[in-house]
Amino acid sequence: MLGVSYDGGSFHGFAAQPGQRTVAGSIATALGKIFGSDPHLVCAGRTDAGVHARTQVVHADLPLEVLTRRYGAPDGAFELKGLIRSLSHQLGPEIAVYRAEVAPEGFDARHSAIWRRYRYDIDCSGRPDPVRASSTWAIEEHLDLAAMRLGGYPLIGEHNFAAFCRQRDGEEGPIMRRVLEVGFRQDEDAVIHFEIAATAFCHQMVRSIVGVLAAIGRGKARPPDVVSMLRSGSREGAPTIAPAKGLTLVAVGYPDDLGGAWR
Repeated sequence: MLGVSYDGGSFHGFAAQPGQRTVAGSIATALGKIFGSDPHLVCAGRTDAGVHARTQVVHADLPLEVLTRRYGAPDGAFELKGLIRSLSHQLGPEIAVYRAEVAPEGFDARHSAIWRRYRYDIDCSGRPDPVRASSTWAIEEHLDLAAMRLGGYPLIGEHNFAAFCRQRDGEEGPIMRRVLEVGFRQDEDAVIHFEIAATAFCHQMVRSIVGVLAAIGRGKARPPDVVSMLRSGSREGAPTIAPAKGLTLVAVGYPDDLGGAWR
């Protein structure tokens, strides 16, 4: 299993797609150069095009004999620092592998995860900043953070998030998800950091939520509108979703016997 960080700006999402540059495709190619064939990768959260990750968890079935020959320690434990260096050298600077371990029995990067945490960054400074341009949504106006907090609280708990999700072809009906926590903070540079943790997320859920909360912060929507949307299950009339570049996967949780939290 691998701990991976990446700048998603130049990738067409995480999942491998024919003819597209993706995070999974790049990692699989790098692993293929080491192990002789491109493995199938499973990740904790399939991020969309332009979305970043500080903490993405990936697993792949790799030949044990090659791992043992290249990285095996005399006591039978696996010291995979060499694999980390090799992958990061091939994939950098846009992708970095910071952790590599042999997964415990029964581990699955996606299905074993019990929660994921995302952060969305909004720059309200009104001052163009090239350093932050690729990882924040710049809004050149004041946002009412207190009103945004009021809009965020009703999201906690298990609800039908159909009004906040882009349904895939053939998908209909309620989309039940359990949100564990939401939080806001604003730093001295007038950047608002919104964090949300849930057992699972549906397609474009966080960006849709941020779009609504930003509308509330601008005074174009009201905090009770969040409750109305949850009850209606409809995206009709919903504010435009927030751009992908402000979104980052920052942590993934697993049961203690499968490694605990990755941060």
